Amino acid sequence: MADEVFMRHAIEEAKRAEAMDEVPIGAIIVYEGQVIATGHNMRESNQQSTHHAEVLAIQRANEYFNSFRLEDCTLYVTLEPCVMCSGAIVMSRIPRVVYGAQDPKGGCVHSLMNLLNEPNFNHRCEVTHGVLSEECGQMLTDFFRKKRLKKKSKSKSIE
Repeated sequence: MADEVFMRHAIEEAKRAEAMDEVPIGAIIVYEGQVIATGHNMRESNQQSTHHAEVLAIQRANEYFNSFRLEDCTLYVTLEPCVMCSGAIVMSRIPRVVYGAQDPKGGCVHSLMNLLNEPNFNHRCEVTHGVLSEECGQMLTDFFRKKRLKKKSKSKSIE
């Protein structure tokens, strides 16, 4: 139940991204039952390839603790983390990750590989997946559908 409550916070972050015409992915970090950091995609706005929701939330949590170690935190994110974000999660020592929708083309928690439980790393994460997955996935589907329709109508107006 708590996972769903916190995932709803991450969904709100994803909506902030969508309002900025960013891919709607949101992340939050929870410590002792409180949201201490949030992030949403900002790649397009900032023209920074590293400005994924998870990385921005991790940076804010690092500032909150004045430490790179987030050993007592849980990360909630609306989409399965990519290779970069999975690496940041491992390096931050986050012990638990909860995500919504799977990412069959870029997910590195279950879909393409399992970096959060790679036995060669000195840190591994407990992972809960599929929390509000339909809602998280539908936001992405709707976003990209609108993008394609907009692109299609733009190309027709040029003809």
